[in-house]
Amino acid sequence: EVQLVESGGGLVQPGGSLRLSCAVSGFTFSSYAMSWVRQAPGKGLEWISFINSDGGNTAYANSVKGRFTISRDNAKNTLYLQLDSLKTEDTSIYYCQKTYCSTANYCRDRGQGTQVTVSS
Repeated sequence: EVQLVESGGGLVQPGGSLRLSCAVSGFTFSSYAMSWVRQAPGKGLEWISFINSDGGNTAYANSVKGRFTISRDNAKNTLYLQLDSLKTEDTSIYYCQKTYCSTANYCRDRGQGTQVTVSS
């Protein structure tokens, strides 16, 4: 059974940092490109970052470039997203997923999400 479990979300002040983790099981993690997407209240899914299977290639949406860093540890079957210089507009539910999921409303290879709230 494929499982993706995000953690690390929470409440943080503007300018603060968080590190999100996504623990995966049920598939060969090291064979798959992975992505993070997010959904703000009342909005659709927004793609924010991509990493290829060996971690050698990454990409970011303009809205988070220079502030967020994606990484992975294939030995630990874990995907990460470091969030720095957080802004109130970063408030969203953050999801990890296999890259093919894109921004489809439903994807079986997407986690349940972790809430990030940026507020003073």
